[in-house]
Amino acid sequence: MTLAAEAAARSEAIGAPALELRGVRRVFRQGGVSLVVLDGIDLVLRAGEIVALVGPSGAGKSTMLHVAGLLERPDDGLVLIQGRDCGSLSDDHRTLLRRRALGFVYQFHHLLPEFSALENVMLPQMIAGVAKSAARDKGAALLDRVGLAGRLGHRPARLSGGEQQRVAIVRALANDPLLLLADEPTGNLDHLTGEAVMGTLIEIVRSTGLAALIATHNLELARRLDRIVAIEDGRLFEWPVNN
Repeated sequence: MTLAAEAAARSEAIGAPALELRGVRRVFRQGGVSLVVLDGIDLVLRAGEIVALVGPSGAGKSTMLHVAGLLERPDDGLVLIQGRDCGSLSDDHRTLLRRRALGFVYQFHHLLPEFSALENVMLPQMIAGVAKSAARDKGAALLDRVGLAGRLGHRPARLSGGEQQRVAIVRALANDPLLLLADEPTGNLDHLTGEAVMGTLIEIVRSTGLAALIATHNLELARRLDRIVAIEDGRLFEWPVNN
C-alpha cells in the first residue's frame, strides 16, 4: 500500500478529512488600506475527492491554495490536515508536513532546467530521505505511466509544454502525498494538450485515492470533477456540477 493510500485509510478510519478549512480569513494590508481576500472560508475535502476551485482572476484562488498548502498563514481561522490543526506548528514542522503530505502543481511547471526529467522527479524523493536508487526506480516508473519512458534523460528545454507539465505532475506525486493542490495546471497549454494533461492528472488522482483541489478558469474541465466551489468577494460557494 502506498503512503497516500495508508494516509487515506487512516483519515477515513478516524473520520478526519484530508483538508479542512474553518473560518479562514486572509487580509492584505498596504499603508492604511486593508484588502480582505478570504473572508471566513469553510471547506471540507476528503480522501478520494477531486474538487474544482473557480472564480475570476484576483478573486483569491491562489491565496486559498497557499493557505491550504501551508505556504501562508491565515489571519484567522483553522487549517487542518488529516484532522491536525496546523496553526500552531513551527515553520520547520510546516515545511516537513508539506514535504510529506502535500503535492503542488502550478500553471508553470517550475522544473529545474539543469536536470533531466527523471532527476526532477528524483530530487523531492531524495530530499525526503529516499535512497537514490529507489528514487530513480520510482521516478522512472511514474514517468513511464504518463507516457514519458522515452524522455527520462531529456532536460525541460527539450520537452514540449505538455511533457513538461506531465513531469511536474509526477514530481508532485513522487512522495505519495495525502493532498494535491493544483493552481491552473493547464493554463499555459493549448486546448488539446490541456485536455490530455488534465486527463492524466485525474486518472492518477483517481487511482491513488488522494484528495485534490484544482483551481481553474476552465468550466468544462471543472464539470469533470466531483464538486465545484466558487470564490467570490472572499466567500466560498458550492456550485452544481452541471451549472
